[in-house]
Amino acid sequence: MPALPAWPPRSAPRLFVDRQIEAGVPVPLDGPQAHYLLRVMRVQVGSAVALCDDITGEWACEVGSVGKRDLVLMPVTHLKPREEVPDFWLCPALLKKDRFDLVLEKATELGTARIVPVLTRRCVADKLNGDRARAQITEAAEQCARTALPQLGEVTKLDSLLRDWPEDRALFFADELGGAPAAEAFTAQSGPGALLTGPEGGFDDAEREAIRALPQARAITLGPRILRGETAAIAATALWMGVCGDWGA
Repeated sequence: MPALPAWPPRSAPRLFVDRQIEAGVPVPLDGPQAHYLLRVMRVQVGSAVALCDDITGEWACEVGSVGKRDLVLMPVTHLKPREEVPDFWLCPALLKKDRFDLVLEKATELGTARIVPVLTRRCVADKLNGDRARAQITEAAEQCARTALPQLGEVTKLDSLLRDWPEDRALFFADELGGAPAAEAFTAQSGPGALLTGPEGGFDDAEREAIRALPQARAITLGPRILRGETAAIAATALWMGVCGDWGA
C-alpha cells in the first residue's frame, strides 16, 4: 500500500495574517492575499495553506470556501510555535531604495529580531515608507519560513539612537577606519548585541567620535576592503548569526 503524502505539502502557500489563529476558527481573507491564493497559486476548496500570525506560530489550514475575490481558511493543525530568534538588532543607515530593500529582505532571512533604520549626515535617502518596508519584511519571512516577524523601528537620527541606547546592549559599529576583527569582537561580548552600519559615504568624523564615546560601542572591521552599506549590513549580520546566533543550534 503506497504511503500517504505528507500534509500539508511542502509546496503549500505560506502567509502571515494580522489576527490570532485558533483551532476551528475560520480565517477569512480578501484583498491582495486572496488574489495571490486564488489567481496565482490557484487554490481550491480542500487545498492546504500554511498561516502564521506572529503570535501562536504556524498552522496548517484547509481552504473551506472560495468566492470570486475572497476565501475562507480553516485552521486544522498547529504545526509549530512562534520561534525564539536571537536577540540581535540591526541598525542600518538609510540607503537608496533598492539597496535598503535588499537589507530588509536579507536581515529578515538571516534571523534579525529588530531592524532600526538610522539617519546619518551622509545618507542619500532621508525617508522610509513604513508600510512598504513591513510588506517586504513579511514577504521575506514567508519565503524563509520564519514564524516571528522582526520588529521594524521608526527612522531614527543617529544622535537620538546613541542618546537613548540601552545600557545592557553592545553596539558594534562597522568602522571603515578600523576596529577589532568582527568575529573576535562578537565572540568576546556576552549579552544582547546590535550592529550599526553606515550610509554610502560612511560616517563623518563627528559621528564616528560620538559613536566611539558611547560606552556600549565596539568598533569592528569587516576586512581589508571597503564594503557598500548593504554588503556590510548583510555580511556582518551573517557573521554574528554564525558565531553568536542560532546557526549552530
